[in-house]
Formats: sequence, C-alpha cells, structure tokens
Amino acid sequence: MYRTQDCNSLRKSDIGRQVALAGWVNVTRDHGGVIFIDLRDREGLTQIVFRPEENAQLAKQAHTLRSEDVIQVSGHVAARLPGTENPNLATGDIEIIPSELKILNRADDLPFPIDAEPHNEDLRMTHRYYDLRRPRFARNLRLRHIAAKATRDYLDSQGYVEVETPILSKSTPEGARDFLVPSRITPGKFYALPQAPQQYKQLLMVAGVEKYFQIAKCFRDEDLRADRQPEFTQIDIEASFVTPDDIFAVTERMLAAVFKATRNIEIKVPFERLSYREAVDRYGSDKPDRRFGMELVDLGEIFRESSFKVFRTALESGGVVKAINAKTFAGITIGQADELTEIAKLHGAKGLAFIKIENGEWKSPIVKFFSSAEKAALQSKLKIEEGDCVFFGADKWEIACEVLGRLRLRIVEMQSLRLLPKSGIFSGSQIFRCLNGARKKTNGMPCIIHLRDRKRRTCRCLVKRSFTIFAPRRTTSF
Repeated sequence: MYRTQDCNSLRKSDIGRQVALAGWVNVTRDHGGVIFIDLRDREGLTQIVFRPEENAQLAKQAHTLRSEDVIQVSGHVAARLPGTENPNLATGDIEIIPSELKILNRADDLPFPIDAEPHNEDLRMTHRYYDLRRPRFARNLRLRHIAAKATRDYLDSQGYVEVETPILSKSTPEGARDFLVPSRITPGKFYALPQAPQQYKQLLMVAGVEKYFQIAKCFRDEDLRADRQPEFTQIDIEASFVTPDDIFAVTERMLAAVFKATRNIEIKVPFERLSYREAVDRYGSDKPDRRFGMELVDLGEIFRESSFKVFRTALESGGVVKAINAKTFAGITIGQADELTEIAKLHGAKGLAFIKIENGEWKSPIVKFFSSAEKAALQSKLKIEEGDCVFFGADKWEIACEVLGRLRLRIVEMQSLRLLPKSGIFSGSQIFRCLNGARKKTNGMPCIIHLRDRKRRTCRCLVKRSFTIFAPRRTTSF
C-alpha cells in the first residue's frame, strides 16, 4: 500500500497516528538544517518535517529532494509547534514526522515553475502532463466532473435516459463543414464526425424513448471564435409530448442544480425571459451580457424632426436612432476611438458618431446640429453626466443594434469594469430568427430550428422543442 490517507485528510484528531502518504514534492525549505517539505497530491498539501537530531539519515536524504520529485513517506502525525500553524491550509494544524522515505521518481529539470503563468503556449503543450498539475487546471477538471455528475443526476431524476450515439456517421448538411474520416474497408468512402447528434435523437423520439439526453461530443470544421472550437461538448436534450414551458423548466432547474453542486450558489428560477426582439433591442445581441448596464436607448422621438440630416434621414427611411451612454469614458483616447470606429464599420455602419462630456461641455462635431430641446431630452433619456461618452447608431434596426451591441462589449473591456458575478444574472430567449431573418409560426408555436432549402431559397420549419440559456457571454443550446 502506497498510502493510507491523501494529503488533505489529516487533522488534529489524527495526532499520534501512523500514516503513509505519497505524492509530489511541492515546495522544499531548509531552515537551519531542518527540512520542511510540502507534499502534494490531487486533494491537497501536507507538511513533512525532517529533523537531523531525530533521524540524520532521513534528513540527509531529504536534502536531495527537489520540486516535483515523487516520494512516499511513512511516519506519525504530530501537532505543529505553537505559532507555526497555517489557518489557510486544511492540514495546517499538523505535520508528519517521518520514519521512512522512499523516492519513487526523480523529476527532470522543470520547464517552468508550477506556480507561474507561462506565456509560451508551445512550451505548455509540449509538457502538458506537467501543465495540468497546476492548481487552476486541477480545479477545472474536478469542477467539470462535478458539473457533469450534477447534470446526469438531475436529468435522471426527471426521467431522462442517457443514450450514447455514434461518432462515425454519415455526412448530413448542417451549419458548418464536417470533419471527414476515410474508411479503410471501403476505399474512397468517408465517415463524418457529428456536428451534433441531431438525426439520432430525432430517431430516438420516433422510437418512443420520449426523454433523451447526452453529454455529447460535437465536431465542426470552422474558424475559431471566442465561444466555439472545432471540438466541443454540449448537453443535448430531446423530449416528446412537451411544451416550450416544459423545456424551460427542465433546463433552468438543471442549471440551478449544477451551480449548487459546483459553486454552492442558489440560482433563482424561473429565469427572466426575453424575446429575441427585446434582447437585441436592449443589448444589441441575442446572447446579451447583463452583468453591466449600458443598454441601448431608442432616440427616434427626439430626432424625428431634427435638423441633423443623418439622424432624420435614417428615421425617414424606416430605420432607427439609438445610443449607449458609456459612463466615465470621456477620457477615450484617439486610438480607442479609431478602434471603435473600425468595429462599427466592420458590422455595417458608415461611421461612428459620439459625444464626450468634459468640463460641462459637449464635445463633438455633431452637437452644433442639436437644438436646446434635443440636448435636454437627450440628457434626460440617457442620464448624461460629467465624464460620460455617448455613442450613436443611426441605420436599419438590425445594423444599429448590432453595431452598438459590439461597441458595448468592447467598451467594457477597455474600461476594465468590475462586472456582476456571472451566476447572478440568467435570462432565456424564447423566439429565434430564421436563417433568412424572418420569424414564422408553425401550428401556433414559435419557429426555432430551420433548414434552408438550397434550391428554392426558402426556409422550411422543423417543429422542435428547444431552448437557449444565456449565462453572460456564453450560450448553451439544448
């Protein structure tokens, strides 16, 4: 037996016990010949103390230990000397006085310190086994395990059956390109890795499984994005004889169970629900980050008769004039303004108009076109104060909302604002747009999943019970 306990289990009540521990040398310290070693395993740390006056041979052997050596220690549990306790460590009241030390494996020279954040990605990947020993990654692996277990436990309690679907499959037209795997048995033929288990779960519904889920691997050959990579995992749910409200309730309570298990945070259910139109109109995105304000404000009524031609023309052509107020951002630099202008142009705007409020003065070339009444209404509606910076969007509704939504996110990054905790705000969208931008009804139910007919260029509706949860800046589809 290599060990009788892990490195996070010993407490004051264990003082006097004979134990055996095994793990990695985390830190070594030499205090006047007394060797202190923090022994680490998956669970935590325990301090081992080698005193030359108690066992000179062991102390000499311990002198040769380096970080990340793998050792086995046998000895008895003792109380730490008064004043040397560590309240920040679970095992901080005790230490091990060893009677035996075995060096199981010597570590090579370390590629980087385990408590550092290496900037060389290639170096990290070359020594990935070592990289994963870092506390942050060890916590992430455990957290993912707990989240997956909580998901399975909750869905099992609701009568859902976990079914594993095939990975090697036939290529079917979906939203991205397939990863292809050549067949050795049938030359010239290929398997496709699934973008999602769409067909299989619909087959299961027709087969009468009724309630299915899977923590499914998905593969999409597409460019990297902030929330997408070629290989990812999604919680996949399908059910028969349900209404949208049934799916909302299941997914909301499932997420509440996951947050309770992983972070011990109580999530209030049901979540606030936004229509697609409301989400985009207020936040400029159908997956809004609601950890901060800076909502889009419609200014159509203020500028409908304005002498500022750009705003008036946009409104007369059926468009909108909207704005966001970036609090305390009047100190925007020329470089930041140029970057935000490029973002606006990239998403369809012809340019970017903004006003800075500094020393009581509204600074912008467009201010001279505003009447006193328009300025007063603008100040009231946007709650403009000293030090603010107001950004405008005047275009079609879709363009103005998307541009301001993108600016809103980038401005927060520039300001390094302190955001609300991610777990504090959840919202769900009930209605999604079709691929061609239209919204339809199918037997009175909102159309959520659509396939485009490539020949007729029309949108065909598939009736499917689906829901998307908005945790801030992340969207998880079920």
